[in-house]
Amino acid sequence: MKITIISLDNWGFNNHIAEHLTKKGHTVRHINFHAFSYKYPGLLHKIYNFILKSFIGKNLKHLYYGKEIIRQLKQINEKQDFILTLKGDFIDTDYLKQFKNYTDRSIAVYNDNIARYPKIKATLKCFDEVYSFEKEDCLKYNLKFITNWIYNMVEPAPANTKFDFDVFNITTKDRRISIIQKIATELKSKNIRYKIMVFSKKEINDDTIEYISRKIPLNEVNQYINRSKAVLDINREGQSGLSFRIFESLGLHKKLITTNADIVTYDFYNPNNIVVIDEKEPVITPSFFETPYEEIPDTIFHKYTLEGWTDTIFSTP
Repeated sequence: MKITIISLDNWGFNNHIAEHLTKKGHTVRHINFHAFSYKYPGLLHKIYNFILKSFIGKNLKHLYYGKEIIRQLKQINEKQDFILTLKGDFIDTDYLKQFKNYTDRSIAVYNDNIARYPKIKATLKCFDEVYSFEKEDCLKYNLKFITNWIYNMVEPAPANTKFDFDVFNITTKDRRISIIQKIATELKSKNIRYKIMVFSKKEINDDTIEYISRKIPLNEVNQYINRSKAVLDINREGQSGLSFRIFESLGLHKKLITTNADIVTYDFYNPNNIVVIDEKEPVITPSFFETPYEEIPDTIFHKYTLEGWTDTIFSTP
């Protein structure tokens, strides 16, 4: 099949999709519009863009992304079997609609919820199919449900493996920082070894959390996870869709501590492997780390691999 992936791939997750499909023998192109460079020509353009966004709902940067993507689709000069768009709400809808001219099926996948990103709603009509990881959005807007995927599969570590940390987490400084601080305090009070890294442009002194000023690449993140017994996941307010942190833990056979209570509804949930904590009063018992990780059945695991994920997305309707 001929497949084009269009995505804002700022962390490199979506490139794994392109690599997997290429290995399967498909002709794959990845238009990563995160790599596009847009600069306002001058101050007047900034002012004009503010007016556009405020009164018309347009954005010069999103218009630029769309125009450049269409230019690249024209250069391919070959109709695609599928065009898969991720983060489509960063592309102007006038251009999203044009994707259908270059493919038999135009598909969108969203791993954000519409309550947090209302711009998504306007894009839904631009595609032949739309998938979302948010169950509530699927019910409300008649979308197809799909989770994020496992991109980092390894063999389980030997039973006698010694780890540097009990818990690992890396995140960007945002509204969740107060929750992270509570959890770090809880871990420290119980002498549970942890490494929590928070990306922040400002230098901050904190004896419970390590603040960093550079973004850590995915391969380095996975190295830290490999050195840890468990991964910490803190879901965003109002979001029940499962983050990539959860699927990193599955792929690397790690236990999970999460604030996302909806995880108990998934078929891979195992209370030996996963503990749900209250973000207001987090309680983490040291005994959680004393039992080994229990492997989940292959039939369940496969659904969340890139193999299972792409089989779902690129299936015949």
